[in-house]
Amino acid sequence: MRQKGGIPGAASAVEFVPANYFRPIAPAEMFSRAAAIEVDLGCGDGAYLKALAGQKQDRNFLGIERLRGRVHSACHKIQQADLGNARILCVEIAYAVAHLLPPHSIAVFHLMFPDPWPKRRHQHRRLVTVDFLASIHRALIPRGTLQIATDQRDYFRQIESVAAQSPQFTPISAQDPPAAQSTFEKRFCHTSIYRLGLRNVSDVT
Repeated sequence: MRQKGGIPGAASAVEFVPANYFRPIAPAEMFSRAAAIEVDLGCGDGAYLKALAGQKQDRNFLGIERLRGRVHSACHKIQQADLGNARILCVEIAYAVAHLLPPHSIAVFHLMFPDPWPKRRHQHRRLVTVDFLASIHRALIPRGTLQIATDQRDYFRQIESVAAQSPQFTPISAQDPPAAQSTFEKRFCHTSIYRLGLRNVSDVT
């Protein structure tokens, strides 16, 4: 049986490997049916993605994760749950959003506990920037949303500041309680969790 990225058996069918990493991926290439698409950015071991896909089987779900070990775990979780509405893409988040997702194709983005890069000299590596939100805006359908959660107050304040500089979005109430929990949230978040929802309110360009 053909293996994708070293993932054995039936779980390999969960991973989507683009034929071309330099053009947008049509939803029909990833999913066998037309449905609204939600994207889990940095899906980790797939626990959150699996829960969402199980709860909303009328929707399609794409998990994006750059680390192969986590992709392996996520694919197995989805396959074992027999969820035909979820796929995994192994690539950097920012690249995928900017270059692989077609304009106005995504209903909801989920960004759960992105790496906070707490050391000051590393904070330029943080994912949420004005340019990143511009890419999110381009990929979202009109009125589509971005749901963000972090346990880092400093990063949350920075995200709020970046959002305030992005007039194509308006803040909305975040999912609270959330529809599902990631493995990170279950294991490590025993203090405050900061959540923000952003809705696309301008035309996609």
